[in-house]
Amino acid sequence: MTTRLSCVFLLLLTAFNTHAKQEWRTPNPDNLVYLELQTGTAIIELAPFMAPKHVKRFKNLVDEGFYNGLDFYRVIDGFVAQAGDVTEKKPSKNKALLKAEFSRPTPSKSDFMLVQSPDFIAPQTGYLHGFAAGRDPVAKQEWLLHCPGAVAFARDVDADSASTEFYIVIGQATRHLDRNMSTIGRVIYGMPAVQALNRAHINNASGVIEEATKRSKILWAKLAQDVSPKNQLNIQIQQQNSEQVAQRLASAKILDNEFFHFKGNSNLDVCYYQLKSRLEDEPSAALKVDG
Repeated sequence: MTTRLSCVFLLLLTAFNTHAKQEWRTPNPDNLVYLELQTGTAIIELAPFMAPKHVKRFKNLVDEGFYNGLDFYRVIDGFVAQAGDVTEKKPSKNKALLKAEFSRPTPSKSDFMLVQSPDFIAPQTGYLHGFAAGRDPVAKQEWLLHCPGAVAFARDVDADSASTEFYIVIGQATRHLDRNMSTIGRVIYGMPAVQALNRAHINNASGVIEEATKRSKILWAKLAQDVSPKNQLNIQIQQQNSEQVAQRLASAKILDNEFFHFKGNSNLDVCYYQLKSRLEDEPSAALKVDG
């Protein structure tokens, strides 16, 4: 009898572990960049499927140590935190201007998972390879959204003018930048450290922090493979087609909590429902990018 119960327990445990693995994914370490900031550690998951040339440039700049010691010199509360070489004097062999990668043609077999149609800006929004994304089925284009934590290259007026500077979205009202900037990924860990960056004065329209001593620095940026194993974090991200995500979205559509007296109109802002992250060795500690 004891043996039979043990076998049943092992079967249940195996089923539970299999289900748990289906609910979460481990990001490809080749697509992870660690930022050590004065305010803490942040980790970016890159999206080479969307902006391969910009992702390659970012990785090359990180690999050569270009961002080490540079500042988040333009930080606008509720908008973005932009980093780079404000003096434009730091040497690099990776400074040639890049051709814009604002969106991509929708492939015949897309991983896009629909959440909302229409969205207040895009015809459709949902998830694409774990990132909040938009899609236009008529134009047959897909792109990543400017949700909190999104990482993109800064540029001048010309679409093909990005070079080395990047920014992280720290506000919610930035969707007007969708399909106007080359988005390379999102912060999957450490948004509190990003939100703690020093900001420009609220009356400073440009957002540039003129006094260098008041800017927050990037102590170093490294590809995950170059971070000491003892300092690497085992991060997992929810699978976009997991049961947990489906239940969360279904509940959100009807606001099925007695707290809500007005039940909304069933429309969802996918930026508020970005896929959660957690540390693998701390499964109860879900680290939200969405707040």
